[in-house]
Amino acid sequence: MSRKPHPNLTPAELELMTILWETGPATVQMVVDQLPPGRSLAYTTVQSVLNTLHRKGKAKRTLRNRAYHYAPAVSHARAAASAIQDLVRGLFGGSPELLVLSMLETRQVTPSQLRELELLVGNAEKKAKKAAS
Repeated sequence: MSRKPHPNLTPAELELMTILWETGPATVQMVVDQLPPGRSLAYTTVQSVLNTLHRKGKAKRTLRNRAYHYAPAVSHARAAASAIQDLVRGLFGGSPELLVLSMLETRQVTPSQLRELELLVGNAEKKAKKAAS
């Protein structure tokens, strides 16, 4: 019995999706060439991961000149929202407040970063109100 693919991205999938988000449509070789310095993956490994992304619906591919060109099928924002939602649901009982509190308690967010976040939240609320009216 085969396993159902997990909808979120594995670290390897995220690495290749980041390349696709930054470069746009790319062949397997183009993705291999865009890997960061010191990071080497075999061509066939990149090809397998890209095929998995295609099967998951995270990447689309078109055949051009006998080579597939892969492109993101989901935006970075949508992938991030899905991953964050799963994280909050799985580790924090669905409470985004507990996520933020955990980040504060473990010093992953400094007080100055928290103040900046408060400004960003205020700006987002203003935009939402403006768009609603």
